[in-house]
Amino acid sequence: MPRLGFGAFLAPHHPIGEHPMLQFRRDLDLVEHLDRLGYDEFWCGEHHSSGWEMIASPEMFLAAAGERTKRIKLATGVVSLPYHHPFNVAQRMVQLDHMTGGRVIFGSGPGALASDAHTLGIDPMLLRDRQDEAIGIIRRLFQGERISYRGDWFQLNDAALQLLPLQEEMPFAVASQISPSGMTLAGKHGIGIISIGSLSTEGLNALPTQWGFAEQAARKHGTTVDRKNWRVLLSWHIAETREKARAEARDGLMRHHNEYITGTLQRPGAKPFTDPDEAVEKTAYGPGAVATIGTPDDLIARIKEVLALSGGFGTVVGFVHDWANPENTFRSWDMVARYVVPEINGYLAGLRRSREFVAANREYFDRAREAVMAKITENESAAAALKATRSQYLAASASNLPDFDKQRG
Repeated sequence: MPRLGFGAFLAPHHPIGEHPMLQFRRDLDLVEHLDRLGYDEFWCGEHHSSGWEMIASPEMFLAAAGERTKRIKLATGVVSLPYHHPFNVAQRMVQLDHMTGGRVIFGSGPGALASDAHTLGIDPMLLRDRQDEAIGIIRRLFQGERISYRGDWFQLNDAALQLLPLQEEMPFAVASQISPSGMTLAGKHGIGIISIGSLSTEGLNALPTQWGFAEQAARKHGTTVDRKNWRVLLSWHIAETREKARAEARDGLMRHHNEYITGTLQRPGAKPFTDPDEAVEKTAYGPGAVATIGTPDDLIARIKEVLALSGGFGTVVGFVHDWANPENTFRSWDMVARYVVPEINGYLAGLRRSREFVAANREYFDRAREAVMAKITENESAAAALKATRSQYLAASASNLPDFDKQRG
């Protein structure tokens, strides 16, 4: 079974009221924490409005994160390509790749917030075509081409990068929601995908057909796509018990939904929750629930369910939110690393087989006990000491320790 990667995606989780400087530092602390726990990837994106997300430049944030981490991949989730000249994006990503020692994943999108496009005076109907156009140019620049190009919104005159990426092949990924556009774009360019729409019931139900759009586009354009480069986004909060997880997440979940999803974004069809219990029940336990608020076992079951539903993908990416306070949020990610990751990837199978072998094959170990007793009884002092031995609960783990009560009898 292929190993499943695990990553984290920094969500719209900055409620107004906390000092921005401290929020940035807390987010960097989280990346450092995830790196120590062995997570594979960390994603953060670009936003310019709404009040809930402050990172305007994911490249700047990830450069700082690169100095505090050692092995975790650092991904832009995403750079909104229509907002930038493609040459500038290419240069920033190359610099980031060198500064982080070749740990960059280049994730791009058309722009998540309509308010951002409005701020910059860009017609939303142009966003996806511009993203497509920019990806093609950036890939050519990364390959060392010198390009002259004139488009509707940018031009290049004998443009070539002074530095190429440190990685021989910097990974590309595009954001995909419910429509086929993201998957189709990934297939056209033969690059990876991060499915953000899986956070909704509609997006989760669409997963079985989504991959087909990527494969169809790849065949049309003579490229290839691989499920190992498909990332699926899920939401969770994990604790030792379901009751504890619910208690930790309920108030923050309600605030996130009522104040951001319905109050700020005014997402079609979204209705505010009446109380925190309803928030938890409908988000994680009711019909169509897509989040997991519970124990490691609950998340293991959910990941296996989504793997089966989708037909398989390469990395599961968790949504980093402020449902719980910082301490419990960090604890949740710790528990996923300790208990969910090894179970999903089979890291414990060998240990379990070893334990079962020792427990089931007693003949050899009984013979070893006899050997120990033979040596004890050969020595008068040792035999005398055996009579004074009172407890069978010795501070030793050797399986060849004899039954002292039986021997004294």
